Amino acid sequence: MEKLKVEQVIISKQAEYSENFQVFKNIANNKKIKITIVGVDTPNSNPKIYIEKDIYLDILWPNNKNAILDNPLNNNSIVCKLCYKDFSVLFTGDIEKIAETKILEEYKNKLDILNSTILKVAHHGSKTSSIQDFLNVVKPKIALIGVGENNKFGHPNKEVLERLENIRLQNI
Repeated sequence: MEKLKVEQVIISKQAEYSENFQVFKNIANNKKIKITIVGVDTPNSNPKIYIEKDIYLDILWPNNKNAILDNPLNNNSIVCKLCYKDFSVLFTGDIEKIAETKILEEYKNKLDILNSTILKVAHHGSKTSSIQDFLNVVKPKIALIGVGENNKFGHPNKEVLERLENIRLQNI
């Protein structure tokens, strides 16, 4: 942030109490960067953030009423959907199975909001994420996994790749 031109930062509520956040906030304030904290107990705690007229981020998670205490930094990661007309990308941060299940529960009456053209696979393709029920609802045409080759964690997990392959076969 000190070297790039940044207009707005979106961060989840859980980070606002850390020492790093205070340093981060000071830099943002000095550079007059807007900070949006999501997942707070306000009427519009997870807003749509417009980038341009037809392009917006739909903030889907976290949600304080359903905050997850198990591995909270991962499971309360920001999950948002970038939307542009009929195209969308679902960004899932480092959420794990427990968060995916809560998100499915949260949107059970409007599951189509999770359906996306592209899925940024959660938690680097870890075995703790990308449950079949979640993937069945998202129905991505393309899945992207942010991971280094031959990483020490063995990501992406073979079973996650198999579940993604099952989704691909269902979409043919």
